[in-house]
Amino acid sequence: MNKKLHGVKLTQTKCDDSFWTPYQELVIHTVIPYQEQILNDAVPGAEKSHALANFRIAAGLEEGEFYGMVFQDSDVAKWLEAVAYSLWVHPDEALERRADEVIDIIVKAQQQDGYLDTYFTIKEPEHRWMDLLEGHELYCMGHMMEAACAYYEVTGKNRIFQVAERMADCIASVFGQERYGIPGHEEVEVGLMRMYQLTGEKKYCELAAYFINARGMKPEFFREEARKREFTVFGMDPENLEYNQAHKPVREQNEAVGHAVRAVYLYRAMADLAAATEDTALQKACKGLMDNILTKKLYLTGAIGASGELESFSKAYDLPSDRAYAETCAQIGLIFFAKAMLDMEPDGKYADVMERCLYNSTLSGMQLDGKHFFYVNPLETNPGISGEVFGMRHVLPERPGWYQCACCPPNLARMILSIGRFCWSESEDTIYSHLMIGQEASLELADVKVESRYPWSGNVKYRIEPKTQDAFTMAIRIPGYVKEGTCRITVNGEAAEYSLEKQYAYMKRTWEAGDVLEIRFPMEVRRIYGTVRCKDTAGCVGLMRGPIVYCLEGIDNGEQLQALVLPRSADIREAEGEGEVLGGTVLLKAQGLREKDTEELYSESAPQTEEVTLTAVPYYLWGNRGLAQMRVWIRECL
Repeated sequence: MNKKLHGVKLTQTKCDDSFWTPYQELVIHTVIPYQEQILNDAVPGAEKSHALANFRIAAGLEEGEFYGMVFQDSDVAKWLEAVAYSLWVHPDEALERRADEVIDIIVKAQQQDGYLDTYFTIKEPEHRWMDLLEGHELYCMGHMMEAACAYYEVTGKNRIFQVAERMADCIASVFGQERYGIPGHEEVEVGLMRMYQLTGEKKYCELAAYFINARGMKPEFFREEARKREFTVFGMDPENLEYNQAHKPVREQNEAVGHAVRAVYLYRAMADLAAATEDTALQKACKGLMDNILTKKLYLTGAIGASGELESFSKAYDLPSDRAYAETCAQIGLIFFAKAMLDMEPDGKYADVMERCLYNSTLSGMQLDGKHFFYVNPLETNPGISGEVFGMRHVLPERPGWYQCACCPPNLARMILSIGRFCWSESEDTIYSHLMIGQEASLELADVKVESRYPWSGNVKYRIEPKTQDAFTMAIRIPGYVKEGTCRITVNGEAAEYSLEKQYAYMKRTWEAGDVLEIRFPMEVRRIYGTVRCKDTAGCVGLMRGPIVYCLEGIDNGEQLQALVLPRSADIREAEGEGEVLGGTVLLKAQGLREKDTEELYSESAPQTEEVTLTAVPYYLWGNRGLAQMRVWIRECL
């Protein structure tokens, strides 16, 4: 089971799934065009982006000043990456031409030495590489590298990839043995590893290794950098080394701390590097960091980053529902980290968290119209308090149309369109299936067609067309919530022999064309309880069915959701969702109690209760039917 693994390219998969295909169509036909308009400042009333104008100004194509966040370039890069994946899912010559035009502008904006950053090119060219703590140069370049890899992989056009190559050479000429430097916001490490995975060029892996291995080696670096310069971008505290994971060398880190997005971007790159180099010490650090997240810092929805202060991880078990930060980008980063771990070692717990994020705390970041987005994904909102009261102003009860800091929408678009990459890993003799998403996959050992109605049904078929006459293994992940003895696996209708290791069912045989591997397990409603160490879930229960987390909304249950109580003895029944938002989903209903409302602040009288029917809806859909209260954790009584 320890043979060398690798992931698959998006171009080896074609999604055909009742759940994910509609989301991909939404991104292709609505989100990408809408974001293109946003980047061109063509949406009246939306927050100004100016991102493409910044590139045109840097390229000398128009006059003007830089506008936006210092990392505004990354919005263009992530949009371009999403476009690349879109062109694979749904070829579009007109969109490809427009993308090529954007690439032409990027090429012209790149400096002769390979440097590419519109903020410093336009605004402060004399300060290049002088503010690594806050300047985001390496962050933006890392995202451009990812976009370049995606566009080259899908279209075969290398114009933007040549930009990435020149950029990487420029970075290598500046940093290394002669000059120490690490980015304040990790991402270039990810971009460089993507370039290495695509090309096999060791210099990209070596440069990524430099930035990863250098982190935390000189704790005084950011302080000394701040002392030397006479300008500032954000005014971040150079002493707060945990914020950007620079407090210890990476192999000594065992707790997820600081800015959640920066952290999981770093951890993903660490896992990619550990797998590529078989660095056991780095592998151990990655496992320890992931275990810390899974056991102490993960919301029920798969969200991470509990603190609104600096968008960061909080202390162990501090997971407030109504003050959660839970940035969409953080969950997306955790998905990337989990997939990198699976490419290093197949373990069902990594696929479980990847799946939980995918079906809950990432999709909640986008309205079904594809034009409104959450930056923050709380587990409880209270209109009139959420978004208004000090300490909770980051928790919005409705999705805005855009943000000045708009990192999440294009990040979500690229994730949804590239979902096929998360489904598989391969070794020389084993195919690993991590997610039960309907698709056609052209893998090295076999072509596999997956037929699935997951997450609503626990019945998935794999139709296998082998490409070899030798025996090989199909390893199918069994979700962690499936109870022992309830899963049935067959091949061509006959019970299959398999071994189970870390939630993967391993079936080795000489596969024949047309073989059908089928897996069946019940999708039962489950009550979920938090540890008493987490004060925000004490006395409450969460509801899940399959990978889906449920919540109560005021639309169905009236006001004051905190007055609702679910008896532990109550039967929870399933119901079919109806309407434009809930149609095709499974709802949960139960007989519960409502404490009667009173304007009296305190009373010696015990609350009076009445019986009511509680309706729970999938969390990822909340906020799509109008402004109302929302709550994941439900009070429970005996």
